[in-house]
Amino acid sequence: MNETFDLLEQQHIALCDLLKITGAAESGGQAKALISDGLVLRNGQVEIRKTAKIKDGETITMPEFNVTIVVTKSAMA
Repeated sequence: MNETFDLLEQQHIALCDLLKITGAAESGGQAKALISDGLVLRNGQVEIRKTAKIKDGETITMPEFNVTIVVTKSAMA
């Protein structure tokens, strides 16, 4: 699964919320467990902070589940 998530007017999103909103995890609890187990990479590095602030331009991957999420921010006029 390849997904693009648009932050819109937000500055960042918590990692566990991002996984839940994009469908990479079925629930917040599952998202937190995946993160705790070291199965989530932030820009190629293991991220174990459940509420890490994910910002524009970052890539979240879960190689064991073939998931990639690219975080973008719309150009605001």
